[in-house]
Amino acid sequence: MDLTISPEPLGMLRVGINGFGTIGKRVADAVRAQPDMTVAGVAKRTPNYEAEVARDRGYALFAAADDTPFTAAGLDVAGHVRQLVAASDVIVDATPAGVGAQNRPLYEKFDTPAIYQGGEDAGVAPASFNARANYGEAAGADAVRVVSCNTTGLSRVLAPLDETVGIEKARATLVRRGGDPSQTGRGPINDTLPDPVSIPSHHAPDVQTVFPDLSIDTMGMKVPATLMHTHALNVTLSGTPTTAEVRDLLADEDRLLLVPERLGIDGAGKLKEYTRDAGRPRGDVWENCIWAESISVEPLDDGRSDCYLFQAIHQEADVVPENVDAIRAITDVADRAESVRRTNEALGIDRGLAGLDTRSTPTPRDAASDD
Repeated sequence: MDLTISPEPLGMLRVGINGFGTIGKRVADAVRAQPDMTVAGVAKRTPNYEAEVARDRGYALFAAADDTPFTAAGLDVAGHVRQLVAASDVIVDATPAGVGAQNRPLYEKFDTPAIYQGGEDAGVAPASFNARANYGEAAGADAVRVVSCNTTGLSRVLAPLDETVGIEKARATLVRRGGDPSQTGRGPINDTLPDPVSIPSHHAPDVQTVFPDLSIDTMGMKVPATLMHTHALNVTLSGTPTTAEVRDLLADEDRLLLVPERLGIDGAGKLKEYTRDAGRPRGDVWENCIWAESISVEPLDDGRSDCYLFQAIHQEADVVPENVDAIRAITDVADRAESVRRTNEALGIDRGLAGLDTRSTPTPRDAASDD
């Protein structure tokens, strides 16, 4: 078997994807769309339907374990995952939680920078990464961990609020889906579970890996749904901006999608339907979806204020652009502004959904007057 991987055009980053499940397959497609990256190959442990998808999409398929089952299933493999690691400029580890840490010695053996996912403990890499909040900390690092879908969603909102106004205390209640659509063994089936019962949930310490000095408490719940997470945020701000000022601030963030009241989107089901109708691949929502009418600021007597909002987080997709930016950060080929611009343009994030300009979203009052 010829294990030689043909060279790519000069300047193209060769990105290997170890794991081709919920996150890995999305990252692979996102990397393929970038003007400065190419997919060196993808690694799978089992020849399931996702391995068939990888073949059909033209990705070089590598075996993460024994390649005999792949051969028996009629799937040609280009080699073992170690060949993929050796041939890649960067490895994105999208394996199940805990497996990434086991793979770390392999990446270190070949001196290949690695990007881990939020399911790994923070100690797996020197830095936890969110493109909006701390891009520079990953520059030139040997490894980074892209934080979880929920931490990514919280970080995108908290960063502009903290930078512009200042945050005294953040509180978030996370109503989490029981499992992804493909996770048939997950639950609950017919229940609502505090998860965990103790406070804070693991999300607050994870956010603090990005914002070490932030005061934040989180509470978690699991519900029998598969579509998206929903966050209820209460953030005590150091100043007293108006509701309109906070709404404009968040609307100007390119990975925060303010959903106007006029669209009649009252839940995750309609959000997903909207993204499918808008032509997003797999119906993915890469942005936080914040209900514009939920944003409210109430002044306090001491010169501070409380900000409230609801947002929905697509757990299968919101970390995808973060992985792409982490690739550029860890290889130190672009600064934050340039990387985010390239990623957004390649994926179409800069165009919003179905032509919806998130930076000129009308307020609920304006929307009502437009009808």
